[in-house]
Amino acid sequence: MPLTKEPTGPDPPEPDRPPPAPAADGHGGRRKSHRPWSARRLPAALVALVILVAAVGTLIDVVAVRAGRRTSAWRSNLAHELAARPVDDVWMLTGAAVAAAVGVWLIVLALSPGLRHLLPLRSPANCAPPRLHASLDRDSAAAALRDAAMTVPGVGRAHVRVRRHRVKARADIRFRDPQQVKKDLAAVLDEERDRLTLSRPPCVVVRVRKRTA
Repeated sequence: MPLTKEPTGPDPPEPDRPPPAPAADGHGGRRKSHRPWSARRLPAALVALVILVAAVGTLIDVVAVRAGRRTSAWRSNLAHELAARPVDDVWMLTGAAVAAAVGVWLIVLALSPGLRHLLPLRSPANCAPPRLHASLDRDSAAAALRDAAMTVPGVGRAHVRVRRHRVKARADIRFRDPQQVKKDLAAVLDEERDRLTLSRPPCVVVRVRKRTA
């Protein structure tokens, strides 16, 4: 008697597997992040206000002319000055230079992220989309580095300034050899900078001076 294979049900579903973690960049399992973009509310408001005032004033004057009234004096004078003045006139050149400067300023604002007082932090490599974006204020970073500098034996006072690409630290030495204190201070600041997990860690520049008084 031939054997028949009984039909079986559908295969059981495979357990859900977590998505593969994105590749890290070799800095403690974290990925680089970019500086957040500024909303540019003040420049946008100023430009919108100027355009609104100019458009409303021109529209009111055009409607008044269509209604049978005379053209406003300011528009007549403006049209006369633009038609009568030569291109190399001082006022024409000044106006063109101001307009060009404002245009370049707006282009720079549109192409740059702004928020220069914020330092972007590295996002975790296993962070699923949407990615986590975090930033640290420069003053907060400087305070953390200054507190770390004060833990070095021999440092009586420290001043730290944090920039995008460089950290400048100045310290007054009360005792110990200045060169040894400088070496220890550089090592401590490098370690504290790495703890901040900045996306683009700045280089640390240390200057020390001997204070006996």
